[in-house]
Amino acid sequence: MQFRPRSCSTLALAVLLSLGLGSVAHAQAPAATAAPKPAVIKPADNLVADGLPEIAAEIAEAVGRYTEFRSAGLASWHPTNREMLISTRFGDTPQLHEVRFPLGARRQLTFFPDRVGGSSWPRRSAEYIVFTKDKGGDEFGQIHRLDVATGAISMLSPGGRSQNGLGPWSQQGDRMAFGSTRRNGTDRDIYVMDPKDAASTRLVQEVKGGGWGAADWSPDDKKLLVFEAISVNESYLWLVDVATGEKTLITPKGAEQVAYGGAAWSADGKGLYVTTDKDSEFQRLALLDLATGKHSYLTSHIPWDVDSFELSPDGKTIAFVTNEEGLSVLHLLDTASGKQKPAPKLPVGLVFGLEWHNNGRDLGLGLNSARSPSDVYSIDVTTGKLERWTESETGGLNAASFSEAELVRWKSFDGKTISGFLYKPASRFSGPRPVVINIHGGPEGQSRPGFQGRGNYLLDELGVAVLFPNVRGSTGFGKSFVKLDNGVLREDSVKDIGSLLDWIPTRKDLDASRVMVTGGSYGGYMTLAVATHYDAKIRCSLDVVGISNFVTFLQNTESYRRDLRRVEYGDERDPAMKEHLLKISPATNAQKIKKPLLVIQGKNDPRVPYTESEQMVATVKNNGGPVRYLLANDEGHGFAKKKNQDFQFYATIAFVREHLLK
Repeated sequence: MQFRPRSCSTLALAVLLSLGLGSVAHAQAPAATAAPKPAVIKPADNLVADGLPEIAAEIAEAVGRYTEFRSAGLASWHPTNREMLISTRFGDTPQLHEVRFPLGARRQLTFFPDRVGGSSWPRRSAEYIVFTKDKGGDEFGQIHRLDVATGAISMLSPGGRSQNGLGPWSQQGDRMAFGSTRRNGTDRDIYVMDPKDAASTRLVQEVKGGGWGAADWSPDDKKLLVFEAISVNESYLWLVDVATGEKTLITPKGAEQVAYGGAAWSADGKGLYVTTDKDSEFQRLALLDLATGKHSYLTSHIPWDVDSFELSPDGKTIAFVTNEEGLSVLHLLDTASGKQKPAPKLPVGLVFGLEWHNNGRDLGLGLNSARSPSDVYSIDVTTGKLERWTESETGGLNAASFSEAELVRWKSFDGKTISGFLYKPASRFSGPRPVVINIHGGPEGQSRPGFQGRGNYLLDELGVAVLFPNVRGSTGFGKSFVKLDNGVLREDSVKDIGSLLDWIPTRKDLDASRVMVTGGSYGGYMTLAVATHYDAKIRCSLDVVGISNFVTFLQNTESYRRDLRRVEYGDERDPAMKEHLLKISPATNAQKIKKPLLVIQGKNDPRVPYTESEQMVATVKNNGGPVRYLLANDEGHGFAKKKNQDFQFYATIAFVREHLLK
């Protein structure tokens, strides 16, 4: 299980440029002598459009097939049968489905207007399924139980403005540990419950901070392994006695900050398998001896992060995934010898969602590549056989022809090498091509080469190149690189984009006179900052749920994540830091924006409150700048509903046509 501090989500272009559906409206019948007025798309009642020009209905027709991609992710194996729970979308939002054999029918189990989050069968019982769901993207997830025999659904958590997330099952499968902010909305305490009886919920550990989570149960179910995140660079592991709540720190603080990414108990109960950057730039897999505290490193020969790992039910095999220049590599390790054993070669792309079946033989996972949306597979680790469980639709388009990423590098202002992934348009487009620079969120995130979804329309139909930079502060390049944008160094990452804008003219296939910058969440801040610093070098910008003022952002983001963000951005309660944060905030420098700006926001966003977008739009307007704004009243941190994703995409394509392509 992976544990990372809660941060702004990474919104790839497939999401950034994908918002909801509106209705197609026609003008009244014109007089006999007037030319017919073209049909337009109007925003639905849940959308508030400010300054958006009418969108021609032909855009919806032109992009139609590019909005019909689907994807699937593994949620849980059945406890006894070789069957799966998966998450996929057939209607407006992702819901739970059951798949009973590879490439079997996807039988839908939940039917909510809002997306369903994590879900799981108990370790040993198939009587019920637990899952989480929020409302309108507010991220106040509540735990629900679905009784398999009747289909009845019960809410097990208290509701309201509390976050409740699924945690690990006890070895006996009769209890689940989980984190919840229900006590005060800020601190993520550790609870245990039997999901068959909500009244059994018991507070095991009261904590301070929003970065806590349960990782695993001891083999005898008497203790919990608990994770505490301070920042992306600093975290700790604790043991908690389930009966008494007594906790013991097992990774004490030293001279150097250390981060732990994942943790699981060894089968004999004497140690923990962990991923950590202790004594290393990268996250290594290690065995931590509980008696001595010694770390025995198992992957020192791999100079990359171990992204995730899963221990088999019998404790004999660890499956783990490394992030090697953005691509995923699957490994298998024999725990008795500490040596790797042969792992099947997977298609080039991204691997996620590792989960073992209780049979200890089938390893489930998700695969994603530039030419394939996310789908679910399994590997028989004894034979190496790879089986596909889902085949998601691609809107009838031939995904085999989609552009694959080129790894590119450039020198930044201080001589550091920055890299990114460039997707080039179809070969029929000649001459230097317009460029969209898409900056990931986080900031502790990484752009990796995956399926572009709606973004393929830009590449294949409009001839636009798309470049995903990994500026300083990105993960995947070592812990020193992650720290290079912290606190007063924030704008150094913006300068990395300035250097990219200077690099683009060196490419004969890219048109430096036609550049658009976009990004979501922290990438939204970067978009606004680039628009204020490098207005003369871009044509336009598109900000999705971005930070416009660091001080108001830190004051208004939900309390359970505020301290985690202060570690990254700086503490606005310190007068000197407050002055610095105000100085570099895009809203402070909005008068420098002269090029067209489109802002996208969800009203229920708990991470970057909608007021961040509202104040940016108002400030640009007051300065006479060209700005358009789209607000969804039923969305949060990025749009999740297909109808909203589609309308955002229509608005984006209209914006690109008008300001980037001309």
